Amino acid sequence: MQWQTTILRPVETQGIGLHTAVESRMRFVPAPADTGIVFRRVDLDGFEIEAQARNVARVSYATSLMKRGVLLSTTEHVLAALYSCDVDNVYVEIDALELPILDGSSQPFIEMLAAAGIRRLRKRRRYLKVLKPIEVVEDHRRIAIYPADEFRVHCMVEYRHPAVGRQEIELAVTRESFSSMLAPARTFGFTREFAGMRAMGLIRGGSLDNAIVLSDDAILNGPLRFPDEFGRHKALDLIGDLALVGRPLLGRVEAHKAGHALHTQIVSRLLADPSLWTETIGEAQASEPLEATAAESREISGQLSQPAD
Repeated sequence: MQWQTTILRPVETQGIGLHTAVESRMRFVPAPADTGIVFRRVDLDGFEIEAQARNVARVSYATSLMKRGVLLSTTEHVLAALYSCDVDNVYVEIDALELPILDGSSQPFIEMLAAAGIRRLRKRRRYLKVLKPIEVVEDHRRIAIYPADEFRVHCMVEYRHPAVGRQEIELAVTRESFSSMLAPARTFGFTREFAGMRAMGLIRGGSLDNAIVLSDDAILNGPLRFPDEFGRHKALDLIGDLALVGRPLLGRVEAHKAGHALHTQIVSRLLADPSLWTETIGEAQASEPLEATAAESREISGQLSQPAD
C-alpha cells in the first residue's frame, strides 16, 4: 500500500462495554490525510483522543487512553482491525468511556470496514521502519522488535489449563491474513479470576456472549472458533497495541507471554529512541492510481468480509 487511506462512508454499531457494561454507539467516519486514527468522545463535545502511545493511561486488563483527564477504555480490538486493514485516517466517534465489546473479537469491526469501503488519499504513506532490535523483559515475559521489510508478528502464550496450554502463531500481518486468521478470535477469561476482577470494577459487562469462559478444567461456552483461539486472540491484542506507534510498522515482533503492559511499553521505548528506526515514504508504482476505483473498493470490501477458515 503506497497511498494513505480512509473509509468511503460512515458506518456505525452499538453495544455494551466489557468492563463498564455501559451501552454505547460507535461510528467510523472518513478523515483527511495525515489525521491518523482519532477517537472522538461525542458525549463530551467531540473531544479528540489520538491513538498514540503518548495517550496511554491504563493497561491492566485492557488498553485505555487518556488525554487531559478524558478517558477511553478497551481500544485494542478496534485498533487491531483498523491497523491491520491499512486504514490510516479515520475518526472513531463514541458516546461513552468504553468501546463496545460486541462478540469479544475484531470480526464485527472487519464487517464494518467491509461496509464502509476503503478510499485512497492523495498523500503517500509514512512507515516506521525498525533499524535495530529492541527488547523488553520482565520476569518470564518478553517482547522484542527486529528489523524487517514487512510487518510480522510471532505471539506465544502459555496457561496451566487443559484447554489452553502453550499456543503460538506467526504471520505477516495483512488485511487478508488478519481478517481470516485473527479477527474472529475472541477474548477469554477464567472463572477463578472473576470475583477479584469484579471487586476492581472490571468485567461488569462480561457474558458468555462476548468472551470465552473457562472453569478450572473446561470451556463453558464452546465450541471454539479455532483450536488455538486463545493464542490468536493474544496476537490480535498485540497488533491493536502496536497500532499506537501511529504509523504502519515495518518490523518483526516477537511476544512471549507478554500482555498490554509490555506491548505499550515497547512502543513507547521504540518511539523515544529515534536511532532505532527511520521514517520511510511509500513509493507508488507508475500504474497505481491515486484513488481506488469503485470496482477496487468493492474488491477490498469483499476481501474484508471473507469468512474465517
